[in-house]
Amino acid sequence: MNNTRKWVFRGFTLLVVLAIGAVMFVIGRGHTVYIDNKTLEYNGETYEALQRSEVYVGGERLSKLAKRERTMSTVIGQSFEMKLINTANKGDEPTEVTVKLTLPYGWDGIVVNIPGYLAGLPQDAWMTEFVSAPEPESEEEEEPGAFEDEIPMGDI
Repeated sequence: MNNTRKWVFRGFTLLVVLAIGAVMFVIGRGHTVYIDNKTLEYNGETYEALQRSEVYVGGERLSKLAKRERTMSTVIGQSFEMKLINTANKGDEPTEVTVKLTLPYGWDGIVVNIPGYLAGLPQDAWMTEFVSAPEPESEEEEEPGAFEDEIPMGDI
C-alpha cells in the first residue's frame, strides 16, 4: 500500500509540473514588436506614412514617430495593446486609436505597419515577421598562405 501511494504521489507531481510548464510555455512567450510608420504598397495601392504618430504602450509614451521611422517594444504573452495618436498631414488635428493585437505564437519579431493597419487592410498586409538582414559576404577571398605584402627574401 505504501509503495502504491508513493507512485501515485510521484505521478501526480509529474502531471502538475508538466501542466505548469505547458501554461508557462504559452503565457511566458516573449515577442519583440516593431511599430513602423512607413509607406506601404499593397495590391497596387500606396498607403502613405503619417506625418507623425505617437506610440503609447502600457500608459507610457514609447516614441514619437515621423515618416519612415520605427520603434520597438518587448512583450510577454500573446496579446499586445498600444495607443496611437496620429497626425496624417501638417496642420491636421491628431486622432487617437487604440490597437489590440493577438500576436502569432511562432514569431519572435513582429513588424506592425501603422498606415496599413489604419487603412483596414488584411492582417497579412500590415503584420509581417521581422527578419534581420544577413551580413554581406566578403567578395575577396584570400588563398590560404597567400600574402599581399610578401617581401622576397632573396639570397641571404
